[in-house]
Amino acid sequence: MMKVIVKKELSASLHAPFTYATLALLAWSAGLIYWFSNINIFYRGEVSLESLFQTFECSLLLLVPLLTMKSIARERETGTLDLLFSKPVKTWEIIGGKYFAILLQAAFFLAITSIYYLTVSLLSEVDHAIGMCGYVGLLLLASCYISIGMFASSLTRKPLIALPVAFLLLCSLQFLFRVIADLSEGTLLSSFSRFLSADEHFKNISRGIIDTRDLIYFCSITTLFLALTRHYTLRSKTR
Repeated sequence: MMKVIVKKELSASLHAPFTYATLALLAWSAGLIYWFSNINIFYRGEVSLESLFQTFECSLLLLVPLLTMKSIARERETGTLDLLFSKPVKTWEIIGGKYFAILLQAAFFLAITSIYYLTVSLLSEVDHAIGMCGYVGLLLLASCYISIGMFASSLTRKPLIALPVAFLLLCSLQFLFRVIADLSEGTLLSSFSRFLSADEHFKNISRGIIDTRDLIYFCSITTLFLALTRHYTLRSKTR
């Protein structure tokens, strides 16, 4: 059933001009920011994959709320969620199917951005092992973001409400904990906040450092928010 839901969600997305427009606009914006700002290789005079991946990281921050805002909220708004519950399908299959469908769309977006990576590698020598780690980190980050975006969508019936809620949650995970860590440098709060910051864990992987603590972090956050999504989706079933 999960495969059926994945195919259904992907089919709906592939027939929606909004999906193509969103992916193209953000991919174009990522290139524009990288090549025409002070982080590009011509301004720096050196190749910096870190700045390139930071650009893609910010793009995901904008992309994921747009992809996830309808995942549960639209189903609840139109009443199709009740229809799904009336069929022999488990809640985890519904959540999992939607999650993997959105993850595939995010992976497609990252595949588009590989054009910029290949361009940089043609202009100068790059460490492709670090490049691969960077894309692994982006996929893990996207996975984490998607679970949070779906959680935000499960809280409301209105996709346009889920959008800013997801964005604020992602910004908190991405930047707020890092700011708290910087302000409380040298304290236990700083270490704890730094551990909670998604940006810190992504930076480690994008530098080519594959640490089990970073992998556990992304898997834990993703599992936690998918579980919360399931909980709030089930609340609709019992009402």
